[in-house]
Order: sequence, then structure tokens, then C-alpha cells
Amino acid sequence: EVGKTAFVYTHLVVRETELTLYGFESQADRDLFNHLLGVAGVGPKVAISVLSTMNIEAVQRAVFSDEPELLSRVPGVGKKSAQKIALHLKDRLQPVDTLETVAAMSDAESEVLAALTALGYSVVEAQAALQSLPKDAPDDVEERLRLALQYFQK
Repeated sequence: EVGKTAFVYTHLVVRETELTLYGFESQADRDLFNHLLGVAGVGPKVAISVLSTMNIEAVQRAVFSDEPELLSRVPGVGKKSAQKIALHLKDRLQPVDTLETVAAMSDAESEVLAALTALGYSVVEAQAALQSLPKDAPDDVEERLRLALQYFQK
């Protein structure tokens, strides 16, 4: 809000010709940014793209459930880069307790997530739509996709 004090976690990238300051809402975001910078071939722009497209839980799920294809949906991240990122982060990220339930995503949910991202929704938006599905939703992929698309009409 205007007039309120805000605390921002920062990371300064020093190059020969420029100084670039990146700001983050949480220390966890900044830490993930730093871990991503440690991956060969990943620079600040790709790291910010990952953080802008996916939340930390989505990155953890992609890493710990061996689904680097989720990372490859991020603009600027190809299949090989996604595999490098997943391999690099596996030793550096700590799984959270809720990750076990998130990692247990059914095949139908994975297909719905893939379909939503193919339609142009970000991974975060697609996950929000999946989380909005009722617990008694049918296992049918088409029906789950229809229900997930209704989330965006609200």
C-alpha cells in the first residue's frame, strides 16, 4: 500500500558494463534465484523468468517428482536447460512436507496441467485452476479440463 514500509530482499548482479539490482518479496525467492544462477547456462534473466512463471512449490514439485518438462514450459528454458536445472536443484532445495501431496499428482492432473499451459496459461495459473477443482471431480481428463477452464471464467 502507498505509505507503508516494504522490505525487499535484493541481489546485485555486477557485470563489466552494468550493475543490475533484482528485488524479491521473500528470502526463499532470493535463495531460489541464487541457486538458479549456479546452473551452467542460466543467467539472471532466465532465473527471473522461472520465478515469474512458477512459484517455489511448483519448482520443487518439478525437481522432486522428476518432471523437468514443467520447467521447460518457462519462457527461455529449453528441455536440456530444464534437465540441468532439475539436476542442480535436487541437492540444493529442501522438500517441504506438503510436497508429498503435490508430487502425488495424478496422470489426469498432469495432462490437464499440460493442456492448460499449451493453451497459453502460465504454470502458476494452471496449478491454481487445478487446485480449484472439487475433491469429488471425476478422473476423466476431459471433464477435469472443462472444470479447470471454468475457473478462468470467474
